[in-house]
Amino acid sequence: MPQPTSASLDQIQAPIAAEMAEFEHKFRQSMRTNVLLLDKIMGYIVKRKGKQIRPMFVFFSARIALPDAAGPLPEATFRGATLIELLHTATLVHDDVVDESNYRRGFFSINALWKNKIAVLVGDYLLSRGMQLALEHDDFQLLKIVNRAVRELSEGELLQIEKARKLDITEDVYFDIIRQKTASLIASCTAVGAASTGADPETVERARLFGEKVGMAFQIKDDLFDYGTAEIGKPVGIDIKEKKMTLPLIYALQQASWLEKRRMIFNVKNNEGHRERVQQVIEFVKQSGGLDYAVATMKKYRDEALAILHTFPESASRTSLEQLINYTIEREK
Repeated sequence: MPQPTSASLDQIQAPIAAEMAEFEHKFRQSMRTNVLLLDKIMGYIVKRKGKQIRPMFVFFSARIALPDAAGPLPEATFRGATLIELLHTATLVHDDVVDESNYRRGFFSINALWKNKIAVLVGDYLLSRGMQLALEHDDFQLLKIVNRAVRELSEGELLQIEKARKLDITEDVYFDIIRQKTASLIASCTAVGAASTGADPETVERARLFGEKVGMAFQIKDDLFDYGTAEIGKPVGIDIKEKKMTLPLIYALQQASWLEKRRMIFNVKNNEGHRERVQQVIEFVKQSGGLDYAVATMKKYRDEALAILHTFPESASRTSLEQLINYTIEREK
């Protein structure tokens, strides 16, 4: 299968730069409120926005679903992208409270600046604002797609917490967790993009499955950062410290003898204040071929995503999506 060419995020975004600027304006408008404290916090959230990969997936997916891939996008596409950003931001605000995290993307988290009670209420406000936006315009299909993602995200997080207690996770359970935790959100972006154009159910499902495959590859890439040599994206070994069983470690444990497996699980369970135990686990995974296996699995999902994408007609947006897939698995953070 032909490999997409490497490109920077700015280059990939160029064909939809006007739509992204319009989206940013609409997103800011959707977060306006008369409550002074809330408005201040909403302004802070807007200011610390990330790479905006999610709205990019929405807009490009809408374009490839349109009969005229270069034609103007309907208003529903902008509402769909805003809905996803509102609900996703709500889950991040709540996550930071649950994880007792003081930072996100190099900024102080909402709970660090305004305490947990306010952060929880802000998350609730964002959720209700997203629902209100969809219901005001009768975007029931878009709300249905995004609601499914939020439900799966919560289930995936709880499944991971449950399994972290026992450390008895298998590859199948790991794939279930990341499908729910990460892939469901990107799948909702691509499905919302297609659905917002009035595409038929088969096209929407094809777009959703495409996004799911990309999301699986994206999360495996994220898991690989845990074994990096440079502190990029997140601190090295943080998943091990938090007792999260990711694909490289699961594979390595499958290959290990009973005694070695027992020793490594002990190190994961009892690593607090013992940096050398985390380092031992990292070395064990590297020597067991866990990283190579995870990279091969990530590339398999990438190729499956490309195969689905190539069932859509050739267009500039399809090329941009190929580049976006490539970006997600080559990124350095």
